[in-house]
Amino acid sequence: MNTNQAFREDVLEAVSDLSYEELNQKISDDKWTIMQVLEHLYLMEEMIVARVWHQLQNGENKPAEKKPFHLTTDRSRKVPAPPQVIPSEEKRTLEEMKMKLAASRTKLEDVTKRVETEELQKKSFPHPIFGDMDLAQWIEFIGYHEKRHLLQIEELKAEMN
Repeated sequence: MNTNQAFREDVLEAVSDLSYEELNQKISDDKWTIMQVLEHLYLMEEMIVARVWHQLQNGENKPAEKKPFHLTTDRSRKVPAPPQVIPSEEKRTLEEMKMKLAASRTKLEDVTKRVETEELQKKSFPHPIFGDMDLAQWIEFIGYHEKRHLLQIEELKAEMN
């Protein structure tokens, strides 16, 4: 969770000095706004936490090999977002999105406080690129996913200037 928290802090720091207009600025039709990137991070964390809880309660024991999910930060390979984590076109304030991100993070922290790593390693579900990842890997993946999108945010900021 320390890595996840460090990446989250980096994301929030990267957007802290941006105006409402900048956060919601559409660079081009084929790119998300920075606010949409933040909403995607929120939706992704919510989805992963829900899947983790579901597997803990209903999944069969199915350990998975350690996967190289740290490669997620490589932005040279584009991966389409699953439909359930595609952000809306709605403009939002940074405070609103910070509240949503804090709420999803609280849910993630609840899992890590209530469930031992060994339990998380007994069950898994598939990642579209890496295949089956155990629940502990999924929790760690969240931070690397956010780091990937931090790089995207930096690219968008550079294009604004």
